[in-house]
Amino acid sequence: MPPNSDRDKIEISQYILGHVPKEAEVTRIEYEGSTLAVYTKKPEILVSQSNLVADIVNVIRKRIVIRSDPSVRLPENDAERIAREIISPEAEVTEINFDPSLGEIIVDAKKPGLVIGKNGAVLQEIIRRTKWRPRVLRSPPLRSKIITHMRHYLHSESKDRERILRAIGERIFRPKTFDVGDVRLTTLGACQEVGRSAFLLQTRESSVLLDCGINPGSSRPFEAFPRFDNPAFELESLDAVIISHAHLDHCGLLPFLFKYGYDGPVYCSAPTSSMMTLLQLDYLDVAGKQGVTPHYDQKDVRECVLHTIPLRHGVVTDIAPDIRLTLHNAGHILGSSMAHLHIGEGLHNIVYTGDYKYARTMLLEAATTEFPRVETIITECTYGGPDDIMPSRVEAEERLTAIVNETLERKGKVLIPVPAVGRAQEIMLILDGYMRRGLMKEAPVFIEGMISEATAIHTAYPEYLGREVRHSILHEEINPFQSDYFTVVEHPSVRQEVIDGEPCIIMATSGMLEGGPVIEYFKSLADDEKNTMIFVSYQIEGTMGRRVQKGLNEVTMMGNDGKLDIVKVRLRVESIEGFSGHSDRRQLINYLTHLQPKPERVIVCHGERAKCLGMANFLQRRCELQAFAPSVMETFRLL
Repeated sequence: MPPNSDRDKIEISQYILGHVPKEAEVTRIEYEGSTLAVYTKKPEILVSQSNLVADIVNVIRKRIVIRSDPSVRLPENDAERIAREIISPEAEVTEINFDPSLGEIIVDAKKPGLVIGKNGAVLQEIIRRTKWRPRVLRSPPLRSKIITHMRHYLHSESKDRERILRAIGERIFRPKTFDVGDVRLTTLGACQEVGRSAFLLQTRESSVLLDCGINPGSSRPFEAFPRFDNPAFELESLDAVIISHAHLDHCGLLPFLFKYGYDGPVYCSAPTSSMMTLLQLDYLDVAGKQGVTPHYDQKDVRECVLHTIPLRHGVVTDIAPDIRLTLHNAGHILGSSMAHLHIGEGLHNIVYTGDYKYARTMLLEAATTEFPRVETIITECTYGGPDDIMPSRVEAEERLTAIVNETLERKGKVLIPVPAVGRAQEIMLILDGYMRRGLMKEAPVFIEGMISEATAIHTAYPEYLGREVRHSILHEEINPFQSDYFTVVEHPSVRQEVIDGEPCIIMATSGMLEGGPVIEYFKSLADDEKNTMIFVSYQIEGTMGRRVQKGLNEVTMMGNDGKLDIVKVRLRVESIEGFSGHSDRRQLINYLTHLQPKPERVIVCHGERAKCLGMANFLQRRCELQAFAPSVMETFRLL
């Protein structure tokens, strides 16, 4: 049977039924998202014959997953009891959960290899006796509340999740109406500006949104949100949303789409899914505390969770009749991904970088540079200006160490505003490493805000971390995020003790002084010249952080009594750019010139106007790349 992407589902089903053993008792075959789910009363027969399934996949050119028919699955309590009987106590199982929508029993264990068994023998026994298919996860050193809540929610809404997956599958594999062609890109945000990333990619057949962010530096919806008023954007015709990473300028408005009726899939990496949920909920929390009415609520965030399909890096996935998606490491924050979009059968290939770091850090590996094909690349340019040359990571670490040591010696306190995701964990690794090696004065490090929860999510996905920290967590069972130097501030009532106490280091969110616990510390520490505030992340224009960074010496802030206070800024203010999760100008140029294969066209975005235009001009003149920097609300043809 020759492969044909328009093949009718009935023909595919007949082919599968004709090539699997009758004794497997296949009951139905369904599209579920981008995969074909084969339901069977004896799943162990097909699971044990992986070569047979692989042969079928090679012919029909679609991913297949084997599921047990719900009618043969044991009740969850019985299945858990039997699984615990089968699995050796030495595996140290910490938790067992179920996903009825996928027919999976999810086993968290400290020694996952013992849950799998030699040649998968233990898994086979679990499938045979319970009819649930095991998914084995390594128990993280820190427990994440968000991941736990998301699991429980998906379990409680499994029927709705099944409906969603089937609807997505039917839409992906619908018969094509038009021949492939007319690839168009519409810029809805993040062009000649930083913030509200959103790009609409359209073919004759399909419509895909790349990112859906907000601009944290603006309170006016017209400037803060993507331009969904563009005539090209039609919510009802949207096939998919791809989220590159969890920062709010890339995912902050995603729940808004569900509020207004979007019922399609969201594709991102698994860490991004967890982190995105954390940051969206925090966005609502901060808005509520500031008396601002957000444009969506928790129900809309839960809809995001229900519609998200996590993808592993490197796995090719159908997301529309004529588009395949592969995610690759971007090196920016945990789970950050570059999206490779393959349109038609080799017609056009696009790489959307999102934010990326073309250098290894303590936390993450460098961004991927090799793709099967790439004609067009859409690249960020946050630090693309001629003067945006960052110090090396070692220089940045040494400068941080020097500033911390100077402040502690003069009996001051160090305040580090950090985004909860990425920079916080990077700085934690540096503080722990330098203090342990005796290069930084030992002092308590107080951590507040979402940092602890974000760190727990990092430990849940060690395979996405840099090789040293990954090896430390997985093989040496040493978790640097649980250092004795760190103290988590569990409740706001403890803040005053920290402020009044001995010299210390305080890490708190948010990273741009736009709310969060860092504000309370800033108000209390700002007036004392002995103290130092160190910015370690990008400060978007319009934020309080940017104004203080530029030398603002007096800030009007809301006091605890509800009245406006004048805060004198006398503390030392330092910025260390070397810790950025973005590539600097040299890294951007190196990345774009080292890409394999060489792209035909470069679209420059996610940077201030002068930087985008300057970078496009440089790439055009010096690197012989066709490059341009569009503004917001432009539509142009890529093909």
